[in-house]
Amino acid sequence: MNSNELRALAAAVVDPCLERPLGAAVTGVALDGSRAVIDVTLGFPVVGYEARLGELLRRELSAGGWSGAVDLRLQARIAAHAVQGTLQPLPGIGNVLAIASGKGGVGKSTTAANLALALAAQGARVGLLDADIYGPSQPLMMGLAGEHPQMTADKKIEPLRAYGVAVMSIGFLIDAAQPMVWRGPMVTQALTQLLGETRWGELDYLIVDMPPGTGDIQLTLAQRVPVSGAIIVTTPQDIALADARKGLMMFRKVAVPVLGIIENMATHICSSCGHEEHVFGVGGGVRMAAEYQVPLLGSLPLDIRIREQTDDGRPTVVAEPEGALAAAYHDVARRAAARLAAGAGTTAFPTLTASDD
Repeated sequence: MNSNELRALAAAVVDPCLERPLGAAVTGVALDGSRAVIDVTLGFPVVGYEARLGELLRRELSAGGWSGAVDLRLQARIAAHAVQGTLQPLPGIGNVLAIASGKGGVGKSTTAANLALALAAQGARVGLLDADIYGPSQPLMMGLAGEHPQMTADKKIEPLRAYGVAVMSIGFLIDAAQPMVWRGPMVTQALTQLLGETRWGELDYLIVDMPPGTGDIQLTLAQRVPVSGAIIVTTPQDIALADARKGLMMFRKVAVPVLGIIENMATHICSSCGHEEHVFGVGGGVRMAAEYQVPLLGSLPLDIRIREQTDDGRPTVVAEPEGALAAAYHDVARRAAARLAAGAGTTAFPTLTASDD
């Protein structure tokens, strides 16, 4: 078997995150006797992914007739993707990913923090913006409660850093005990300033922890912030799904691709006996994903350790980096980044018809 034949075999291998053949991602094939060296360049973070993809390549190439050894050389090239409407991408920020929910209490902020940390651990340059002006929680979750950012000489805000992630929140700038009694325009202006006046540096991804809901504030933010893709967080419960559908449709109305749905608290794992049960229902995220033709990026459990770790300022991905819970967050984060890299989310709009009624 020559290198061209081997390259064709490798290009036909379906990447489990992209969910399509590698194709042009196979950038080189070299033969050294009975050993093949295959270069693959993917558009999403790849640290920790080489073993999984390498095993798949070896299995598929063996099935295709290659009997020699296979060495995989894997690298990432993360591109900036288009944003909605006439908005311009933010300088130095490749992609803004909005993490949203139709209602509060579904674990959106916990999910946002762990996704940011997972992408950073996978080799990406990541920032995290806490856009929940009324209830900022990222300072506590990221272990930065009580800290305050510095101003630079050119009047920019220097973000705080935690576990390799640049973090900014209104919670760094106000008294945590004081309620935010601001009207919508003030909230929008505050978020716009936090986003535009923070010295983020060069980022592959800026994760935006959006406020819950689908009201005027959320719609205005979705229209003004240049977003490459959105992720909807929900629980399997019917009432949460009903609100999550509104969130999904909000992003579609402003032409922001929805990368997928995360079903949080899908199962409860008893901390005493390990028994697993579906507290909030079964299959809600799967049904919603099928209804709106977007992928279910993953299902995450309701586990007391997740709550304890975020309350302690060490989210699961850094608290138990080798654990099963962290692996679940890593898988969801990689699938979302791969979905963006694949150019997912061609926005579908409903057909509008006029009626005399």
